[in-house]
Amino acid sequence: MLELVTVNVNGIRAAYKKGMGEWLAERGADIITLQEVRAPDDILVEITADAGYHVAHTEAAAKGRAGVAILTKDPQTAVRIGNGDDYFDDSGRWIEADVTVQGDRTLTVVSAYVHSGELGTPRQVDKYRFLDQMAVRMAELRASSDHAIITGDLNVGHTELDIKNWKGNVKKAGFLPEERAYFDRFFGELGWVDVHRQLAGQIPGPYTWWSMRGQAFDTDTGWRIDYQMATPEMAAVASDAVVHRAASWAERWSDHAPLSVRYAL
Repeated sequence: MLELVTVNVNGIRAAYKKGMGEWLAERGADIITLQEVRAPDDILVEITADAGYHVAHTEAAAKGRAGVAILTKDPQTAVRIGNGDDYFDDSGRWIEADVTVQGDRTLTVVSAYVHSGELGTPRQVDKYRFLDQMAVRMAELRASSDHAIITGDLNVGHTELDIKNWKGNVKKAGFLPEERAYFDRFFGELGWVDVHRQLAGQIPGPYTWWSMRGQAFDTDTGWRIDYQMATPEMAAVASDAVVHRAASWAERWSDHAPLSVRYAL
């Protein structure tokens, strides 16, 4: 059984000061993917060393922004940075690592951090460009990989079940019809599976992000924007999707909660 956890840490140094280190030591997952690391390579390696992981990480050229990483218990056989559009190569938003599973097969794991976007600004233009190239890379991975899982903070709620206050967000980045159409394609034409939704069923949430402001966390007014998207063969052996929501607002170490899925490999 392989456990894969994904979480946006909202700055790993701040998260560690709030208790992420204890969570990492106790979790013991086989693979952990991180987004918004917002730290140099040496800092990430140093603060995860005691947990015994091999680390693949790409920083953003803009210091203190983005950054994605993949931590694996087993050695990584290959690491690739970027989704194929060199415009994003130094953006700290896409990294892939291969690990060996089932004796001689390769599992490709992706940690992705899609732009939050902002309607009518260059940030939204970049978001659409990233999603366009993401679709290209997803088709390539589906065709070339034994197994593949794309994880991360994808900053889009796919359906009305994925945002508590969806009616108030239909004209805002994160729930725009144009953004959601990409996910229709990911889970339709391109043949990938939204593993969390598959396992949770057609219920509200379970949410993975809540604003740090106001009463959003206490009232569970959240968004499900953190995903594990798998090729059909991987999705078929997935079980036990769990959002590790903190017991209270004060015990949060990020505005996101880790999403864990077990795969029978």
